[in-house]
Amino acid sequence: MDAVRLRRVNRWLAQGLGGELGDLYVDSRETSAPEAYRSRSRQDFLNRLTGDIRRPGFAMVIAETDHLMGCAFGFPVGSDSFWWLGFDGALPQSMEQLTASGGVFAITSILVRPHPQDQDVARRLQERLLSDHQASLGATLVDQDDHPTLASLRSWGWLDVGEMWRPAGPTMFRALVFPLGERTTARREGLAHDAWTRWPG
Repeated sequence: MDAVRLRRVNRWLAQGLGGELGDLYVDSRETSAPEAYRSRSRQDFLNRLTGDIRRPGFAMVIAETDHLMGCAFGFPVGSDSFWWLGFDGALPQSMEQLTASGGVFAITSILVRPHPQDQDVARRLQERLLSDHQASLGATLVDQDDHPTLASLRSWGWLDVGEMWRPAGPTMFRALVFPLGERTTARREGLAHDAWTRWPG
């Protein structure tokens, strides 16, 4: 396999990649889903991407060989902790401190086309996105019924830290975090403890 290269993409280039990113989304999901569902799901993803592109600080990193292999994108979490609104229970102190200092970046999507190196590509994408923004912690929300995505994120090093509701709808989400590198080794242990005590299953 050709070497996988990572490249930062600004919001204008991301808009231009819409069709390719939509195809990547479909390829990265379960192929057993009915065609009509995949098509609707693809459009939902593109709508979410359009909304994220408009957010302040939006950033994307793509992985490519001779074609698009994966991408990760998101935006910085504000120091006002508004992003954590709806978190069930007390937010772990380490997460509060990192949020207040501007050290948290919300990764709203990580997509990787299935291939033998997909786990390595996913890790490289998320680490590059966070390091480019000098963030110590990645954060994301996943529908608690989306078991394939939850399983993938956990295999890529994400830690489950609890439940979260969004005021806009009835869906309950799992909140997951990804501590970056050696700078957060101690925090990783603390967050893992929080995750275990909050949700052992």
